[in-house]
Amino acid sequence: MVNQKYLDKAEVLIEALPYIQRFNRKIVVVKYGGSAMLDDELKKNVIKDVVLLKLVGFKPIIVHGGGKEISRWVGKVGMEPKFINGLRVTDKDTMEIAEMVLAKVNKELVAMVESLGVNAVGISGKDGGLLKCRKKQTEGGDIGFVGEVTKVEPKILEDLLEKDFLPIIFPVGYDDDFATYNINADDAACAIAEAVHAEKLAFLSDIEGVYKDKDDPSSLISELHVDEAQKLIDDGYVGGGMIPKLKNCIDAIEEGVNRVHILDGRIPHSLLLEIFTNKGIGTAILREDGEKYYNEHE
Repeated sequence: MVNQKYLDKAEVLIEALPYIQRFNRKIVVVKYGGSAMLDDELKKNVIKDVVLLKLVGFKPIIVHGGGKEISRWVGKVGMEPKFINGLRVTDKDTMEIAEMVLAKVNKELVAMVESLGVNAVGISGKDGGLLKCRKKQTEGGDIGFVGEVTKVEPKILEDLLEKDFLPIIFPVGYDDDFATYNINADDAACAIAEAVHAEKLAFLSDIEGVYKDKDDPSSLISELHVDEAQKLIDDGYVGGGMIPKLKNCIDAIEEGVNRVHILDGRIPHSLLLEIFTNKGIGTAILREDGEKYYNEHE
């Protein structure tokens, strides 16, 4: 008799089949951040997941931040990180450090992908005019060289994908006067996913997903439509850092992205579990007419 463990493995592969068929040759944007960037084991898992997506026929693009690493280097050179309303103040010196650190992180990720036998190219939003931005205006003070995306020029990404490269992007862009700005990685991933008409956008961060009750971890919602997501915001069910994330998700779907996933990058292989299994592991947000794969009452 065949060992049940092997039969279970076959089941898992068969469960993945419709998703592999459905998303073959489709673009998937993965926003990579949080603790999964600091832990070497988690980092390897995320990169293996993205490489697997590539090798089964998806077209992944990685957009990454590096906030915690930037803070570490700002401290290393003896500068004091400054924040206004929770937003890092990026003066000229901090901007220089941020760009250097992001470029360093970027090439580490490129090397990891290449070591797994897939060709990757690391670029910033400056390359090919990918991300145009303007200075972000905030209440409570000037936060310096922090930009918001005004335009995405996706040609460089289309060319890289066509030549079978995996693009890895760090979110630094130009304004109209070619001054350099740091861009929030969530915002950049959203804008890029919209511009390349991605089928999926996945946010890897330090939260499990969206809860019906923010104080109750067992109330995780597996799937919700955009109107349900908006209602959670309006009715005050979500708070803090989840509000801008959910708004980003809603914007991306309204601009043509099919499904947006919010995942906990601290769980090994959360990306694969979310994309290739019926229930998934985080929260999927879908268009009004999007079909739910998972029935809570099954």
